[in-house]
Amino acid sequence: MSVVRSVVTGVGAYLPPKVVTNDDLSKFVDTSDEWIVERTGIRQRHQAADDQPVSDLATEAAREALAAAGKTAADVDLIIVATTTADLTFPAVATIVQRKLGAPVGIAFDVQAVCSGFVYALSVADGFVARGHAKCALVIGAETMTRLMDWSDRGTCVLFGDGAGAVVLEAGEGEGTTSDRGMLGFALRADGSKQELLYVDGGPSTTGTVGKLRMLGNQVFKHAVVNISEAIHAAAEKAGVPVSDVDWFIPHQANQRILQGVAHRCGIDENKVVSTVAIHANTSAASIPLALAHAINDGRIKKGDLLLLEAMGGGGLTWGACVLRL
Repeated sequence: MSVVRSVVTGVGAYLPPKVVTNDDLSKFVDTSDEWIVERTGIRQRHQAADDQPVSDLATEAAREALAAAGKTAADVDLIIVATTTADLTFPAVATIVQRKLGAPVGIAFDVQAVCSGFVYALSVADGFVARGHAKCALVIGAETMTRLMDWSDRGTCVLFGDGAGAVVLEAGEGEGTTSDRGMLGFALRADGSKQELLYVDGGPSTTGTVGKLRMLGNQVFKHAVVNISEAIHAAAEKAGVPVSDVDWFIPHQANQRILQGVAHRCGIDENKVVSTVAIHANTSAASIPLALAHAINDGRIKKGDLLLLEAMGGGGLTWGACVLRL
């Protein structure tokens, strides 16, 4: 039986030119390269320029993804941006990207699920494309997380970086089997009772300010490994594939220890794990598409590979997983 699925046809990424090393941070916060690497695996991160809003990062990643898909802005009829660090309270970053790309009138909106945002946004876009409500969708994860940092808090300011990644989704026909290209299975979760573990202490209807990121890191770590593992198995079950069949595991790049813990718990070979946390740090909703683009560009990931994506972070907590064939 013929089945229509949403297929990734192009991937793009953008990182701001400025690189901030651990040694750079040690000049103004009580930390060291050894301390950060041992606890997180992070060695550097990129930081957006003062005059560089998140929509600029998103637009550059989108352009690269469109070029990879052989498409232009004129083809785009849906833009979804996953972000926590919007240019403005409104309008949505997606509509700003639409304007900057010169895309025609269509559907454009943001998704706010913090680190899980890209997986959530993929699921939403899949609902449009696979059901014929959009023909060419841009799904973008873009963040300027360094804007939310309290630079005196060494437990958080060393963890985050800025960047953007994007994919183009188009409809493709398959035979309804796990060999089809496209989205095969999702599992999305949220638990609003865990807000105090990871949040920003400001907002337009409370403090009237942007606020700073606050986190209980050890508690987030404890929930991450268990919760992500459950979502991974649920997504794989919906996709109809065993986790062992996955060619590449592309997790949210929060912490190298979490990546290793989840892979071990799920029985995933560490050689299948795509890790960019050392060079990108935690870029929240941008981390998965950035890692995906990185592994495609270095030749590891190829068309036809079975991919497992997962993420967990603030926004509840929120977490989720996706299985797709590139």
